[in-house]
Amino acid sequence: MRLRTPIALLGAALLVLVGPPLLTTGSGADTGTQIPGLRFMVPNTPGGGYDITARTAAKNAEDAGLTHNIEVFNLPGAGGTVGLTRLVGEHGNGKLAMSMGLGVVGAVHTNKSPKTLADATPIARLTEEQDIVVVAKDSPYKSIDQLIAAWKKDPGKLPVGGGSSPGGPDHLAPMLMAQAAGIAPKSVNYIPFDGGGELLASILGNKVAFGVSGVGEYLDQIKSGELRLLAVTGPQRVPGLDAPTLREAGLDTEFTNWRGIVAPPGLSDSERDKLIGLVTKLHDSKQWQDSMKKNGWDDAFLTGDPFGDFLDEQDRSVDQVLKELGL
Repeated sequence: MRLRTPIALLGAALLVLVGPPLLTTGSGADTGTQIPGLRFMVPNTPGGGYDITARTAAKNAEDAGLTHNIEVFNLPGAGGTVGLTRLVGEHGNGKLAMSMGLGVVGAVHTNKSPKTLADATPIARLTEEQDIVVVAKDSPYKSIDQLIAAWKKDPGKLPVGGGSSPGGPDHLAPMLMAQAAGIAPKSVNYIPFDGGGELLASILGNKVAFGVSGVGEYLDQIKSGELRLLAVTGPQRVPGLDAPTLREAGLDTEFTNWRGIVAPPGLSDSERDKLIGLVTKLHDSKQWQDSMKKNGWDDAFLTGDPFGDFLDEQDRSVDQVLKELGL
């Protein structure tokens, strides 16, 4: 009999795509996608998954003629909760949105943020993607089997880096790996970075034994040979990448991450619907569909109140996992 722990349940929950998109329709100017002065906040440093998602979405929306001159800006800090606090403080601002994902859900808990995602307006979940396990090109670990064997011998001496705070995807993925390998999660030497951009330098400089990040963040470095890809964390291999899944490597676990968009509280129905309408048209555009394929992102589109329900479920799941890990 196999016991499904809260951690296992979270991994499974992240693989479920929930329901069809919700889009309020109407007529006249309110249903247009043009939002002059729209700003897109990224709550971590340049080069990370939220940053890549936001800048890709902004460019695709402009290239598709949906709106123009979207400003993308970074406000990093505390795993995304600095940005979240700023977003919540912009009550009623229908021209501001924030790129976010599971990492912000976890950071709210571990940083004891006074503002939570329940304070924001849910707009859309956009993508789902696998995490990857990578090392520098000169690392002694040539395979995931070699890495796991060394990790099991002395977990504390093999630091793992991730681009999210404890409770975020790049933390939960190696904790799932450790648990499946028979390593006590509390013994894992996890070093958090504020996004994949910061993490990359430490992997390349061998400051961490291995790194865990989103597949779309390091594709260029993998293809150029700067990083060696050892495994992917999802249920199946990533097309175009030569790496096994964790299950193929003998670890009975899998994990996927997701990213989405939230807006400030206090929006009028028309402001909320206009943002949802813009994101829906973006999702349907050739530009966005091509970008998802290029970045290895899976479609996980979900909007409005159903996305809000999903956020509530994720919040409860992360809380259970962090309690189980003693964090």
